[in-house]
Amino acid sequence: MEPHLLHRVRDSVATVVVHHPAKRNAMTAAMWRALPELLGGLAGDPSVRALVLTGEGATFCAGADISTLRESAEEAQLLAVRAEEALAAFPKPTLAAIRGHCVGGGAQLAAACDLRFAEEGALFGVTPAKLGVVYPASATRRLVSLVGPATAKYLLFSGELIDAGRALRTGLVDEVLPGEELDKRVAEFTRVLVSRSQLTQAAAKEFAGGRTDRDEHWTAQARGSNDTAEGVAAFLERRQPRFGWSVPTSG
Repeated sequence: MEPHLLHRVRDSVATVVVHHPAKRNAMTAAMWRALPELLGGLAGDPSVRALVLTGEGATFCAGADISTLRESAEEAQLLAVRAEEALAAFPKPTLAAIRGHCVGGGAQLAAACDLRFAEEGALFGVTPAKLGVVYPASATRRLVSLVGPATAKYLLFSGELIDAGRALRTGLVDEVLPGEELDKRVAEFTRVLVSRSQLTQAAAKEFAGGRTDRDEHWTAQARGSNDTAEGVAAFLERRQPRFGWSVPTSG
């Protein structure tokens, strides 16, 4: 089977699977190109309230398919940056579910997600120094925002792999799960995500991402929404809230 991206939507959660098991789910040029369009379609689907990115089988993603760098390293990097930015801009919560190797372009994709849950035994690496590649500025800034400048330099300068425990301590991942528990925990946590206010999540995602010019926009959204009243009523009535605000499907 040709390498490709699989996806499904179930219980308001979209799952995107990197499928290239012959090369530990390395991303080909075609896969990098396909990801932004796929994400655009899922972002516009009102039934989708959260997204999970994972890899086929026992590996998340071993990075870019190195054979593509022989053709044009610059073009390959541009494709990866476009995919990374599309993932970072996805308007609903995103979570990377990580097993095995999460290296190079795989680490770039994981860092572009809002959250990262990893299985014990996962390995992480940012490896451009092994290839003489200049890591993109956007990806470097995103890595620094997660782990701080010292750990970012360690990873970028050396290209060395770190284990899940160190990734957790440095902030590269949010949770580390024992073997065979990752899927259960991801399903449990995404159920929590889809039950919460999309209004709160969307505003928080923008603010956490550094937007400083949208306070009035989100104040107006909150004022025109019934989410706060519904949340308070549900709390007082000891029931699950039925939030009504949703991410606009265009614009």
